[in-house]
Amino acid sequence: MMAGRLDGATPADPRRFAPGDAAFEAADRMVADALLACRGRLGRPIVAGLCGAQGSGKSTMSARLAARLERAGVGAAVLSLDDFYLTRAERVALGRDVHPLLETRGVPGTHDVDLACRTIDALVGGAAGIVAVPRFDKTRDDRVLPDGWPRYRTPVPIVILEGWCVGARPLQEADLARPINALERDEDPGGQWRRHLDAALRGAYRELFDRLDIRVLLRAPDFAHVHAWRLEQERGLTRAVADSLPPMDAAAIARFVAHYERLTRWILADKPADIVIDINADRTPLAWRRLDDTMGKPSCPGEDPK
Repeated sequence: MMAGRLDGATPADPRRFAPGDAAFEAADRMVADALLACRGRLGRPIVAGLCGAQGSGKSTMSARLAARLERAGVGAAVLSLDDFYLTRAERVALGRDVHPLLETRGVPGTHDVDLACRTIDALVGGAAGIVAVPRFDKTRDDRVLPDGWPRYRTPVPIVILEGWCVGARPLQEADLARPINALERDEDPGGQWRRHLDAALRGAYRELFDRLDIRVLLRAPDFAHVHAWRLEQERGLTRAVADSLPPMDAAAIARFVAHYERLTRWILADKPADIVIDINADRTPLAWRRLDDTMGKPSCPGEDPK
């Protein structure tokens, strides 16, 4: 599963993937090997974080990884941070009581982090049983009722938590002072909203992300691609129920994505992960590198996976 250094490279040196479809296979194999090695080293079920900007392919990669692990005889469950959004009613209350921008799902402060922590703990805990995992319906902008939640037998050997800000670290106070886009300038001129999300990262989200044993980042070329990627996602959403919301057009997507811009740019620059995979505009993996001790604790991967 593991290999030594290649060509005398340091952990942060990028290793390029072969071009084309082979790159996806190579990236999947490398990450799966790292997860298996991490589980073997720790001798217990693990939680892996997979971070990537909206539309970067993290959900698709997570599904491929789970299938690959299952073929290797190791059970896996994929959780999306999106599925832990607060209900619409809870976010309406946040928007009324704290800041209007918190009514829009997405940023730290709009998830039920306690529910996420309890769910993960139950999935990897030692007791045998059945655990229900929440689901969020983006076409209704609300949580699915519990009878529609998938269920997993526990303990699950490998849990993959994927999400656009999984593992994100707080920003510096100086970075919060100036608005980064028109949304912040016009609707958060005093910075209350952006300081609220940063405080969430320093508090409850840190407790959630501390549960991650290994962290992988799909690193987009830049933020400019996120709007097009998110627009593709919107067009692909299936609206199967009568109370589904109408699809967002390009202008609505631009406003929606603006809520994510500050933290997405920070993640691309900060690279809060053990393994970073650079992708191009069509999401093809280009290269990967392992970062040592980036999270303030020993990195689980250890030696370089193949």
